[in-house]
Amino acid sequence: MLSSIRPRSFLVGLTCTLALPLATCAAQQSQAAPRSVPYSSSQPSGTAPTNQQLATPPERQSPTGRPSLMDPAGPAVSLETSEALFDVAVALNACGYDRGLDEGNPVRKKVRDQVTQATMASEQTRDDRDKLCLYIDQHRLSDPARSLAQYVSLALYLSPPPELTPSVDEEEMPPDATGVALILPLLRKFARDAGLHVIWLQNRPAYEEMVNRLHEPLTQMIVSTNYYLKVPASVSNARRFLVVLEPMLSPAETNARVYGQDYVVVASPKDGQIAMNLVRHAYLHYQIEPFLYERQDSMDRMLPLLKIVDDAPLQFTFKSDIVALVIESMIRAIEARTMDTGVPEVKVPAGLSHSASEPYERARAAAFVKMAAIRQQSVNHSMTQGYVLTQYFYSQLIGFEKNPESLDEAIGPMVYGMDVAAEIHRAKQITFDEHGDEDMMGHAPQQPKGLELAEVKLARGDAAGADAIARAALASHSGDPGQADFILARAELLSGKTRDAAGTFKSTLSESKDPRTLAWSHIYLGHIFDVESSLCSRQSAQGNVDADECRTLRDQAVAEYKAALTLRDGRPDTKQAAENGLKQPFALPPRPESEGDDRGTPPGQAASQPKPPSAAQENPQR
Repeated sequence: MLSSIRPRSFLVGLTCTLALPLATCAAQQSQAAPRSVPYSSSQPSGTAPTNQQLATPPERQSPTGRPSLMDPAGPAVSLETSEALFDVAVALNACGYDRGLDEGNPVRKKVRDQVTQATMASEQTRDDRDKLCLYIDQHRLSDPARSLAQYVSLALYLSPPPELTPSVDEEEMPPDATGVALILPLLRKFARDAGLHVIWLQNRPAYEEMVNRLHEPLTQMIVSTNYYLKVPASVSNARRFLVVLEPMLSPAETNARVYGQDYVVVASPKDGQIAMNLVRHAYLHYQIEPFLYERQDSMDRMLPLLKIVDDAPLQFTFKSDIVALVIESMIRAIEARTMDTGVPEVKVPAGLSHSASEPYERARAAAFVKMAAIRQQSVNHSMTQGYVLTQYFYSQLIGFEKNPESLDEAIGPMVYGMDVAAEIHRAKQITFDEHGDEDMMGHAPQQPKGLELAEVKLARGDAAGADAIARAALASHSGDPGQADFILARAELLSGKTRDAAGTFKSTLSESKDPRTLAWSHIYLGHIFDVESSLCSRQSAQGNVDADECRTLRDQAVAEYKAALTLRDGRPDTKQAAENGLKQPFALPPRPESEGDDRGTPPGQAASQPKPPSAAQENPQR
């Protein structure tokens, strides 16, 4: 049982040590990383995607009856076009978007001429265009790429004309898209009066020709990438990789972004080709991110690297999110290992004598040396850009290529076996470049809602807000009740309601089916019992409490730790926390005088305290 001894210092210490780390970890992934789950496939490694997997599907029907590119139905990997994106791109062209006009597909100039004729033939259409252009001008951003990206984001979530309405609720759309959503009434009127649907149908054959021409190169890229990674082609509908062609945009502005679990590349062909290196970069993110986000807890020990790269020309994401930095470093290492160096490989003709083949062998060895030097230059460039683990993964990939294990099997030893101290030392020796490369991938920020929003509120210390959301979810039977109880318990802990928190953790044990949530509920209970036991022992030394009661509390803590181990959630941090609790009673660390260290550690939080992710992280609901 829980005794009634609850000094204020106990409440504050337990709150900072137990409640915040988990909530903070949840918020970091919610705000800075895509929610991804491992895919499953029965297709052999290295085989070509089927027509179902790499398809140009008809426009799909959303659950609301409004089709759009971002609807969850459809093949896992697809090459597509979109009339909604066409309309948006036409509007931008009509309002002064001329970048890449002379470099793209001839259909762009043809469409512009058709739209100009339709506009000049009608005063009403000219008025429509002027209002549309005024809106675009008023919402122009200082960064042209971001200015374009907000309209691309919006177009991906639109139903086809003439409706042109968001196919999801506003809170499910990327924030940059919602910032320009008021353009839609103007766009609908312009599209109707200018007859854009007819223009789309007239030029549809040119779009289909582009798709047919790019189908084979995209298939080859996917097959070769899967072959190198030794992973099967994805057939899961939970995660999707889309390449959307729109020649009304500049070929120089390939837009690759992540929307939740959907990885989207919007590209404009040039001479019949697209920037396949950028598409492959996005596809590597699609394949690799789930493997590394599964193991994010093991990367906390790499956090000192973020201080080192603070002076590097990196985007904020890579300076603040160690998992993002690890992912990009690994992808750059893969790209270096598989890059086309431009050095022709020398082949030794068959049947030559040893003496006759020697010149070929020397030339072959020299070619390999040149290839290795070019690849190493690529690695060095990534390192000086701030992707300081590129060299480590580059070296690890040499062994990976020689072994039969898939990336999913090999990535764990790469991460867990890293000598972090050695990598920190290596990173400290780097002189970073003054200017950085443009990030090839953009992760669209997600609007948290429901229990995800409760996790964010916990991270911000808003216990009351998280409590209210969790209770509302329980009352309305929306969301996972076990996850709601788990959030509620930590919110109660954050509010100092330790007895209530213990009861709610026990409720979580009866409601949740997630092994990780269950295991950490037992661990939290064990920590509570241990702290109670310690306080009880002090009271017992003063003769105020029976010593047997204190021993009972420790016995209860031990039982909780054993229960956590029995659940076997398969994660090393869970096992370590439970085994540590069995070895010795959990004790609150001393509360420092300062408001935490410069890494943002809350007062009273131990740096080595395990940080289990929430149920929302382990079972994303997208």
